[in-house]
Amino acid sequence: MIIVAIREVRKPAKALNWLAIALILPIIGFGIYLLIANPVRIRREKLTSSHDVVDPLPDSFSRASSIIASSLWPLTVHGLRKGRVQILTNGIETYKKLIESLQNAQRTIDVEYYIYRDDQVGRRITDVLIERAKSGVQIRFVRDGWGSWQFPRNQINRMMESGIGCRTIFPIRFPWLPALTYRDHCKNVVIDGKEAFTGGINVGYEYTGLKPDVGFWRDTHMRILGEAANDLQVLFDVHWKIATQEKMNRKSSQKPSPDKNQRSQFANPSGGLTPSTGEWGAELGEADHAPGPEHHAYLQTLESNPGMPTQVIRQAYFICLTQATRTIDITTPYFVPDADIIMALKTAVARGVCVRLMVPRHVTPKIVGPASRSFYGELLEAGVHIYMYEKGMVHAKVMIIDEEMAGIGSANYDLRSFRLNYEILEMLYSVDTARDLTKQFERDLMDSTPLLIEELQHRSYQQRIIDQAARLLSPLL
Repeated sequence: MIIVAIREVRKPAKALNWLAIALILPIIGFGIYLLIANPVRIRREKLTSSHDVVDPLPDSFSRASSIIASSLWPLTVHGLRKGRVQILTNGIETYKKLIESLQNAQRTIDVEYYIYRDDQVGRRITDVLIERAKSGVQIRFVRDGWGSWQFPRNQINRMMESGIGCRTIFPIRFPWLPALTYRDHCKNVVIDGKEAFTGGINVGYEYTGLKPDVGFWRDTHMRILGEAANDLQVLFDVHWKIATQEKMNRKSSQKPSPDKNQRSQFANPSGGLTPSTGEWGAELGEADHAPGPEHHAYLQTLESNPGMPTQVIRQAYFICLTQATRTIDITTPYFVPDADIIMALKTAVARGVCVRLMVPRHVTPKIVGPASRSFYGELLEAGVHIYMYEKGMVHAKVMIIDEEMAGIGSANYDLRSFRLNYEILEMLYSVDTARDLTKQFERDLMDSTPLLIEELQHRSYQQRIIDQAARLLSPLL
């Protein structure tokens, strides 16, 4: 415990959390601390920008946006970029647009996902990748060892036999225990170095919102065109270098492939995802089914990873929250922030900023719900408007500032995303795109109910204890 106190002296709140865990779980608590908070050093290529001068936003943007852009510049991969952005607000349209772009690839395809499942959706995308590889397109595939640990060996072998390079970040192999701590939480696809997809959507049937045991799923992804896509290419190249090379397993390659009938039920020859019963459009609704229009935007690409001394995405969130002048709209599935983010939200309200936070009513894993609930009381008392999404799971990671700029990426508002995960955040400056995202936020409000302080006050004593205990475990979530 003395070791914990000395190492974390600059972060008293974090030190107290770990000391409490060590008291409640003697020996085991300290072991968990060594595993999570005292990791081995990760070797990685340092990202540096070739820009010596900060690129300013045009004068048409507000002073607040200009301050945010210039403040974030040292944290970006390559400063401010121009590009076109298309917002995708559900899994179905994301997969359709992604498959269409993959089939049109001419030179290269780079794929990186936290979760990549071997289900109806995953098999269709895998088949497209193999087909493009056989057509001469150079393809690299990276998955996270924890999130995609169930992805079968025979599918990896199929990819490699077709010429696809396959690697895994933090594979679960003894004694490589950091895989239990670190995760590559990025969702990043780059095509021909000029088109990219990133956001909150992994590869899996549940992201369509039609999986019976999961229910409706609301998410936000984005398609980037132009020079801004090159920054995501740079990030992929760095992650590719630290990933572990997959080896061909001849025995696994002899296993029978998945049932072709199951695969064809969700695929058509043109590459789209077409269910036989047409339930996709009926469930999601025609208004949400169509992708958004393309808008011109200025973008900044940021990456956070456990090998960096600065918690880049946390700092970016803090800068945006403290510089907003009119509105802040946040959608996140997991809300377990630290004291600085809480103070930034409360201070924004004190400045007269309208702050709205949307989170799902039902969260998986369930321990995150009580931990998040322990923060809501002080935010409601400060004037933050909190809305509980009731329709299903809202998995979008979006922040809209002053209806003029927005942040979209893979990171949640929790300590794991800030400190332990590889994460991507795209900061985009576009009034048109911010307006589209605000409209989506307003549509989601129709499926949400406002959280009232009375609801928290009426919690049972047992529930209050559970909430506080879950908050104590926030470093582990």
